[in-house]
Amino acid sequence: MGNVCGKQDPDASPPGRVLGSAPPAPSKSSVPKKVGGPPRTLGGSAPAPPSGASSSAAGGAPDDARRRAAEAAEARAKAASKGGKLHSQLSAQKRQSRSDTLKQASAQEQRARDADDAARTRNWD
Repeated sequence: MGNVCGKQDPDASPPGRVLGSAPPAPSKSSVPKKVGGPPRTLGGSAPAPPSGASSSAAGGAPDDARRRAAEAAEARAKAASKGGKLHSQLSAQKRQSRSDTLKQASAQEQRARDADDAARTRNWD
């Protein structure tokens, strides 16, 4: 059955794909061939050295970048060793002795039993 006034499509297959078949491969990606601009090094926009400091134009920039990278690495290491809330909780847990840990677990179990008893008492008919 078809439309009396319409044309017949050359591709009579239904839209979509068969269950279990792979999706069609993309025809072409949209990655540009070349990114514009001159090549730059990391930290290329460094501030000018003070008037008292002397550094050569060729050797000063890599040394400066290397120094700043080392300072940043030291800052990250210092911040990581300081730790945060979780680090302090973990260190406090490590400092606990075995008896303290057992006492804490026992108290927690006792509170759970008390809560269960209170719930049983409330629900008693």
